[in-house]
Amino acid sequence: MTRMAYHADASGLEDREILTWERFGSASRELSQAVVDSGFEPQIVIAVARGGLTLAGAMTYALGVKLSDAINVEFYTDVNETLADPVLLAPMLDTESVAGQRILVVDDVADSGRTLGLVLKLLRGFGAEVRSAVLYSKPRSVVAPDFAWKGTDRWIVFPWSAEAPVKKGQ
Repeated sequence: MTRMAYHADASGLEDREILTWERFGSASRELSQAVVDSGFEPQIVIAVARGGLTLAGAMTYALGVKLSDAINVEFYTDVNETLADPVLLAPMLDTESVAGQRILVVDDVADSGRTLGLVLKLLRGFGAEVRSAVLYSKPRSVVAPDFAWKGTDRWIVFPWSAEAPVKKGQ
């Protein structure tokens, strides 16, 4: 089985939003502040991997939350290309341990909202109190995140996926 790492070469798109590492730092703090100001106190931060991993890590520090985990979901395969439906990938999150917990689910973007919707439904089905936080929310998303740093309808270039994966000998 060939493993394909998603990398979106959006250089040909004119209408795109570029998030720099510096702006990401500010955005993650602002998003964390919104969570604190809301009164929601998560016990666990769960990243939607891979896009939400970097943001979730930053937010665990900003929120002072020590428990974190990730749930692996595949949906996007390239720029504007998706699978028919989001798919949960192994290894799986220990969903039985989330019952009764306050969880903040973190992803980079709520684009269609289908990935976020799948994860929220799964965790709520196991009895968790769940909120969601994303850097960007798009108007077409079927899920309205509880916390979003910014709304946009443009393609987003994130600093962690702005360049192709490294290869041996580069």
